[in-house]
Amino acid sequence: MDLFEQPLLLFLALFALYSPIAALPSYFPIVGRLGRSDQRRLAIGLFVNVAIFAMVALWLGEPLLELLGVSTAALTTTGGIALLYEGVALMRGTAEHPTVDPEDLPKKPVDAPGAASIAPAETGLWREYMFVPITFPLTVGGTTFAFFVAFRAEADTTLDVVGLSVAGLLYAAVTAITLYASAFVHQRVSASTASFLDKVAGILLTAIAVTILASGGTRLVVEVLEGLGR
Repeated sequence: MDLFEQPLLLFLALFALYSPIAALPSYFPIVGRLGRSDQRRLAIGLFVNVAIFAMVALWLGEPLLELLGVSTAALTTTGGIALLYEGVALMRGTAEHPTVDPEDLPKKPVDAPGAASIAPAETGLWREYMFVPITFPLTVGGTTFAFFVAFRAEADTTLDVVGLSVAGLLYAAVTAITLYASAFVHQRVSASTASFLDKVAGILLTAIAVTILASGGTRLVVEVLEGLGR
């Protein structure tokens, strides 16, 4: 495995799947309820959560799959198919991104003593959004996990896994920056600009999906042929 090529490919795949421009609007209902300091805390918390998710997937995901009897080749192929599905939808402008209904979000009680005098930044309300829905499902999900495990299967040495770990940390940083930026740009980015960037991301996503699908499919066929030859 190339020390730089695979981490770069993993980062690009995760970046394109996440699609920061497309992810921005999904955070609007939440960041709009928070003060600036709480928005910052929420972004830092997201970085920590995604970083932990990435490290667990990279270092423990493959043994877990072996315990469940799922081959990494099958998971890679499945991830490629899922990514291809997302990429084509982005290119066509028909992709659906996770959203949150503002009515489903926790509300600060208005009848609590002193509630009217407490600024949003002092409420600590960000903790109620940290895991659900910010981390899951708006930022990471099953396909994200599949990518980490699939790329981990291609790693030959500990140094290779360290390279993938760096890619995972960079991805976590991208999600945190995107969340924090959503508070600034939700009234500044036009729908047409977001749609155009979405389609560009879709082209990149589809190209990466084909690469991953070809790699996983090839290994899956080899595994089947080896199984028949025994």
